[in-house]
Amino acid sequence: MRWPPWTSKDPDEKKPVKWTDTLNATDWTHYTDPRNVIPVVLLTATVLGSYSFYRSYLRRIPQAALIAPKFWRKRSLFGRVTSVGDGDGFRLFHMPGGRLAGWEWLPWRRVPEGRAGLKDNTVSIRIAGIDAPEGAHFGHPAQPYSKEALDWLTGYILHRRVRAYVYKKDQYDRAVATVYVRKWLLRRDVGYRMLKLGLATVYEAKTGAEFGPGLEEKYRTAEWWAKMRRKGLWGGADEKEFETPRNYKTKHGQSDSNSKTA
Repeated sequence: MRWPPWTSKDPDEKKPVKWTDTLNATDWTHYTDPRNVIPVVLLTATVLGSYSFYRSYLRRIPQAALIAPKFWRKRSLFGRVTSVGDGDGFRLFHMPGGRLAGWEWLPWRRVPEGRAGLKDNTVSIRIAGIDAPEGAHFGHPAQPYSKEALDWLTGYILHRRVRAYVYKKDQYDRAVATVYVRKWLLRRDVGYRMLKLGLATVYEAKTGAEFGPGLEEKYRTAEWWAKMRRKGLWGGADEKEFETPRNYKTKHGQSDSNSKTA
């Protein structure tokens, strides 16, 4: 079909459209209407806030090595004690949020039983500010009152819920923490109780000693009180011959290094 000579183009031919023309032709009022914008902003903020809250308060920490740097000295771990290794250390199954988050009453939020279920699933805790007598290990004899300290700590916290205020990770990948347990609706400082009973000494070290805010003086007073009343390990102690856990570890540490270089 031929078109009249005065017609230069086919009327059905599509003209090229620029992308700027499409943008200019779009009605943007729908996207800037506050009735549409405000719900989207609120939903986004809720999702991001919920995720941040989960990571900070509800995410379970299976091992001390996985505690984030920002967590130290600012947060605490709540959970159930699954085992006690010595007079100043134990393992904790972290239960973030406690019973309010469903722990121990929802079927899928229970503490595992047996070694297989707890393997790589517990945080190793070192009680801050105290040093309990050393048990027999690596061929070295046990210190006096090491068994009494272990037995007391086991009876006091094993299978109980505790809260640990963590300060740092030590060289053995343990979280150094002040530990509290509920007894007759009262919150008890576990380390302080051991000092008062003469089952531990105040932790002494050249560097790295941790007590928690305002606790060092309280702990030293408790140790002095136990000494004066000859409680526990202070009962038959001759100050000249008495060997603190720190001196014991220093002596045997030196003997071990000497034996390796001999």
